[in-house]
Amino acid sequence: MTKFYRLRAPRNSKYTGNLSARHKWGSLPGLRCPECKATWAGGMTAYPGIDLSALAERGEYEKPRPEPFDEFVRLRELVRPLVPPGGQLLPGTKFGPLVGTATGTFSPLFFHYVEMPLVHREALDRLQAEGVRGLLGFRTELRFRQKNHPELLELEVLPHGRLHLECTPPDRRPPCPKCGWDDFAFPEEPILDAVSLPAHTDLFRLSDFETVIIATERFVEAVRRLNLDEVDIREVPVR
Repeated sequence: MTKFYRLRAPRNSKYTGNLSARHKWGSLPGLRCPECKATWAGGMTAYPGIDLSALAERGEYEKPRPEPFDEFVRLRELVRPLVPPGGQLLPGTKFGPLVGTATGTFSPLFFHYVEMPLVHREALDRLQAEGVRGLLGFRTELRFRQKNHPELLELEVLPHGRLHLECTPPDRRPPCPKCGWDDFAFPEEPILDAVSLPAHTDLFRLSDFETVIIATERFVEAVRRLNLDEVDIREVPVR
């Protein structure tokens, strides 16, 4: 069976990279659910290749704020045709390339901002040449203060796969049937649900925890062969 690993930025880093940036076309608003009464916006997925310039309502995505459930659904469905088929669109999902400033130095794989994972173009090319599947990098519109800097691309890391029920609390409430709000903490000892894991990509987020980035054994072996340092790699059991 293929092994899976959680990827995170290391706690101690020799790199000093820092971003002051946002996604060009904004994001889906948060929502206020009339059924469970939750107000939330947990989406960490970004679709950096999306262009909302032809959408008359594009200004409605610029300002983060909660909206009534029906208004959130209206705005969500307007952008659904622009995302990959089956793409998850939680409240807070981001759109368009990164715009802003970047300072300091950046590791080849830079996961310090979970909603905007970055990769050097050279590192992406090398990973793809190693046969790593499903990697898509999009150009950013970041401005650097220093003259010598790498070309940074934003990785589109889409949600797939879920936690196994055995690692979630026994008294966990079912998700809200209307808005999907699922209020439980990420387990200290996570287990992945084998039947939910994707077979077409080697890098993805968990659908039920978009802050968690998961890689296959193929991805991790390629990272280690290529000495792409500065990634904390921890195996996660599968059941």
